[in-house]
Amino acid sequence: MRLTEIYSAKAIAIQQTEAAGNRQAYFGEGLFPPRKKMGLDLKWIKTHKGLPVSLAPSNFDAKSTLRSREGIKMDETQMAFFRESMLVKEEDEQNIMRVREASDPYALEVLNHVYDDTNTLVEGARVVAERMRRQLLAPVDDGSPRINIEANGVQYSYNYDAGGTYQSGHYRALTGTAQWSDLANSDPLSDVMSAQDAVEAETGTRPSMLLLSKKTMGYLKKNVKVRSAILAQNVTANVLVTDARVTELFSTELGIRLVVYTKKYKDETGTTHQFYPDDMVTLLPDGALGSTWYGTTPEERTLLGSGKADVAIVDTGIAVAVSVTIDPVNTKTTVSEIVLPSYERMDETFVIKVVGDTSTAALSDVPNEQDDLDSMTKDELLAYANAHNISGVSASMNKADILSAIKAAS
Repeated sequence: MRLTEIYSAKAIAIQQTEAAGNRQAYFGEGLFPPRKKMGLDLKWIKTHKGLPVSLAPSNFDAKSTLRSREGIKMDETQMAFFRESMLVKEEDEQNIMRVREASDPYALEVLNHVYDDTNTLVEGARVVAERMRRQLLAPVDDGSPRINIEANGVQYSYNYDAGGTYQSGHYRALTGTAQWSDLANSDPLSDVMSAQDAVEAETGTRPSMLLLSKKTMGYLKKNVKVRSAILAQNVTANVLVTDARVTELFSTELGIRLVVYTKKYKDETGTTHQFYPDDMVTLLPDGALGSTWYGTTPEERTLLGSGKADVAIVDTGIAVAVSVTIDPVNTKTTVSEIVLPSYERMDETFVIKVVGDTSTAALSDVPNEQDDLDSMTKDELLAYANAHNISGVSASMNKADILSAIKAAS
């Protein structure tokens, strides 16, 4: 029995297809579905208004980066167009080959480790595409969508807003007491509605989805105005404000669906990041926003069908190549991709940086002055009491009694 009889690019592709049903897809895969083209002619990769993407050139002639089995440590050279390899070393192959029967549990265990290595590389390729899509949906630096990815000294830079029109018309950074971290004074419902109105006025499309992180959802659950609106819809004052209730409120009042994106990844240094950052929200329309374009990698273009390596394509454009080196005798698995998203419906989206101006001293979780409580409506006082777990307060009480109970508890 030879290793190539049980471990091949075709077998890897079949294994990935079978596992796809159990894999939780990345959020961006639905917004930017995969498409394939020969090569990678950037004039066909479009942004809003059909404009081409501005590209900072990079080197394509480099060896694949060899990834160690322990994780994501890079061992040598630079990475071109996202390509990495892992090895089945001589000792591993001996452990498989010395057992003649493929059904032997020890051989199966070693072989599973080999497939796990390949899964690590394929998942890494998927992460690259999702990181790109995330940078377009959440331009954290200045509100201008661009992709910047650096790996082993190779810098990829794509500007989707060269004219700055998105930054000026589809991005807003809240300041002072308008920031959502100011739970007493900020008004998230109004902020989101204003963004919806701006997009609809320009494009005729009204955003129907709000993308945010778990931390940002926490701002909404504690916000006085949001809680007041939720309490106004319920006859019981001591209602538990959950993600579901906040989502229901935004759906009822604004016709927008809240999506909390919690998936994470590790970058090239091993540092864990959220795909979608805290302190931002992105308003999106229904349907796809663009495409995730895959080009033809050298492995697919040159090695597929050549007999020099066993090559298969996974997920539309991720190339998996299995080859054998002579000295030392290793089985090498290389995963590569040429990938770049297009963003044709950019103008139908809007980004709000809901927290960021920490220079303003007015940020607070609760009203600090006695006059702030006195100026609240009955519903706002009920929301305040609920947010701060003040007992003895109910909707059946009048405003004066509620105010007295809150002040006594404080």
